[in-house]
Amino acid sequence: MPRLALRFSTQTLLLQLGVVVLVVLLSGTVHAWLVYGRIGTEAENQALTLARTVASDPAMRSQVEAISKEQGTPPATVLSAGPIQAAAEAARNRTGALFVVVTDETGLRLAHPDVVRLGERVSTDPSDALSGKEVTTRNTGTLGASAGAKVPVFAPGSTTTVVGEVSVGYSMESLGQSLAEDIVPIALTAAGSLLVGVLASFLLRRRLQRLTLGLEPEEISTLVHDQVAVLQGVDDGVIGISADGRITVFNAAARRLLGMPEGSETPGSPTAAGTDWERSPVPSQLKALTQPSAHDAEAVEIVAGGRVLVANARKALHRKEDLGWVVMLRDRTELQQLTRQLDAVGTMSAALRAQRHEFANQLHTIAGFMSIGQHGQAKDYLARISATGPLKFPVQQAELLQDPYLQAFVGAKSVEADERGVALRIGPETLVREHVTEPQDVTTVLGNLIDNAVNAAVDGSSMQRWVELELLDEPGPDGGTLHIVVADSGDGLGSVDPEKVFVEGFTTAEPAEGGIARAGGQGLGLALVRQLARRRGGDVRVLDAGSPGGPGAVFMATMPKVTGAPDDAPRAVPAPVAQRPATEPKEGQP
Repeated sequence: MPRLALRFSTQTLLLQLGVVVLVVLLSGTVHAWLVYGRIGTEAENQALTLARTVASDPAMRSQVEAISKEQGTPPATVLSAGPIQAAAEAARNRTGALFVVVTDETGLRLAHPDVVRLGERVSTDPSDALSGKEVTTRNTGTLGASAGAKVPVFAPGSTTTVVGEVSVGYSMESLGQSLAEDIVPIALTAAGSLLVGVLASFLLRRRLQRLTLGLEPEEISTLVHDQVAVLQGVDDGVIGISADGRITVFNAAARRLLGMPEGSETPGSPTAAGTDWERSPVPSQLKALTQPSAHDAEAVEIVAGGRVLVANARKALHRKEDLGWVVMLRDRTELQQLTRQLDAVGTMSAALRAQRHEFANQLHTIAGFMSIGQHGQAKDYLARISATGPLKFPVQQAELLQDPYLQAFVGAKSVEADERGVALRIGPETLVREHVTEPQDVTTVLGNLIDNAVNAAVDGSSMQRWVELELLDEPGPDGGTLHIVVADSGDGLGSVDPEKVFVEGFTTAEPAEGGIARAGGQGLGLALVRQLARRRGGDVRVLDAGSPGGPGAVFMATMPKVTGAPDDAPRAVPAPVAQRPATEPKEGQP
């Protein structure tokens, strides 16, 4: 049966408890040892004081000297009844000492608590004291373990002639009793420390479980590895914001999509972990997604770093605990560009379908002339068709655009405008001599400006609805610059700040709730074309805000390095576009 592994928090608790118990035991033991040593030292000093007192007594010095001068040592019965034994026992009983022993100059006992031991040599070495030195000792003698002192006894009137020694000792058992009395506060202190340590360990365990969300270290390590792998492996931007408003995650894809420089994740940077989310240099639309009033998972489109991004935010919860927000960023730039290209292709396809009907009517007219034998009129009709071209768009002065791509695109836009009752015309200052080398960017900028101008003309109060377009290319060593000016017959910008129309989310259409451009594209056209032009080194700006009743606003775009000289090799281009004469029959008419 496999052994159940303890949880990390339980292991931590047991380890902390073990450390606390060990520290308390070691501290108590060291403290008890120090107290024991202090008590022993005090006993030695007390024994030394008593020994000095006994040894310095003049009567004791005289009596010891007298016995030392005699031949041999008096018998025990004489010594036990002598003054030396009486004085020693009196000092012992008065101070509570274990023993007070007096010897002659050879170490034979002259006084001892056990009278049987009188006249015998002491059990411990008396040489230091008999040589004139005072010493403290801890040893075991005939009366047991003791802490004491040995002091020489000098002859009366002399400080150098040793005639004996006095040995005083206090029982170690009494020291142990003193230690037991002092150890109670130590034990209480240790028990209190142990209790506090155990309580702190439990509190630390609960905090650890809360901080780790109850996960084990292996699970946390796996989550970190998975997070790094996912955040570095996805192309979507991911931004994590904690519940207290701090950035916790800001992956490389998010920095790239928002146009932030490399290395902005270093400590102290505006997007590093721990940075306040409200103070970070991210678009305000992203910050609005994490407001308490924001709707969870509601997507918005923003323009940042020359890209169209779709952003949404979700609340992060773990067991009903609020962990903050997760903001996701997805790049829609390529999709927007493809959409613009498809719009241009669709516009030209619709125009070609309309012209196909007109071309079929022209063929029916020719067939009619031939069937009735009017060969001369058929010939004249073919001559007029050859002069104007087989395909004709309702755009004026299209011959000023020598690039076939621009001819086809502007012609297709003119068909769309004509269907809405707006005349698209090309201004007299137009002159494009080179070919467009970046049709994708030109389509995005030119298409947006024309669409906005047509919408303004349709919504305007002027009876004559028109849009005028002027294009001029300026050759350059690294590619020509295309200048685009678009004017309309609308009512202009009114009191709106000209710079405000380039802010993401601004639109004259029905505004989204909260003023934020929702996913769908409204309010992003002008912001996108300006960032696209500026990324190429150009710009888009308002030349004239217009006036109510017309003429309307005038926009100018400058796009460097988008035109070039025609290649010598032939290239497939759309058929030339010709101006539709005012007398030309409408579609469906012969």
